Amino acid sequence: MAILPETTAALAAQYLRMSTDGQRYSLTQQAAANEAFAAEAGLMIVRTYTDSGKSGLTTRGRTGLSALLADVVSGDAPFSTVLVLDVSRWGRYQNPDEAAHYEFLCRSNGVDVRYSGEAFGAGMAGSIFKHLKRVMAGEYSRELSVKVRRAKRRAALAGTALGGTCPYGFSRQVVNPDGSLGKVLDRGERSRALTNISV
Repeated sequence: MAILPETTAALAAQYLRMSTDGQRYSLTQQAAANEAFAAEAGLMIVRTYTDSGKSGLTTRGRTGLSALLADVVSGDAPFSTVLVLDVSRWGRYQNPDEAAHYEFLCRSNGVDVRYSGEAFGAGMAGSIFKHLKRVMAGEYSRELSVKVRRAKRRAALAGTALGGTCPYGFSRQVVNPDGSLGKVLDRGERSRALTNISV
């Protein structure tokens, strides 16, 4: 049985987030990186806040982040450090100051924020590098959005269905990567491949 330290100085929480439920091992890998970092830094993780399948573009619906910030701001958090894999776990906000704001809330309430997957030096150079990483996280999301929108438009122009229920009298059929037609799908049946609507 592990014995908890007498002071909260060695106690830590971790925040884990993944964007889609399809990222099966993401939370496990984040937790493993945090645990390795904690062991090396002499920290004990006593609480975990998780947002599974939540976009980093907004805080809406992110109950894990909300609970973490509520505990920190209350002043009753049973830890003095929060471990996060990298700055993009806070979010890929289009305004990089939003992610900085959440880190500031923690620090201004006496809770240190440490990144297990990124090394930011002390002083101005570390702050600049961290801000740059926040900007890059937001830019990655913006560029991905443009690419997805372009691909969906191309697929729609090619006559493929991009989701939703087919209109009455129509059915969906799988379009193989080479353009040939595959199986006709039953109502409610899903396919990861593009589908073509036919009468």
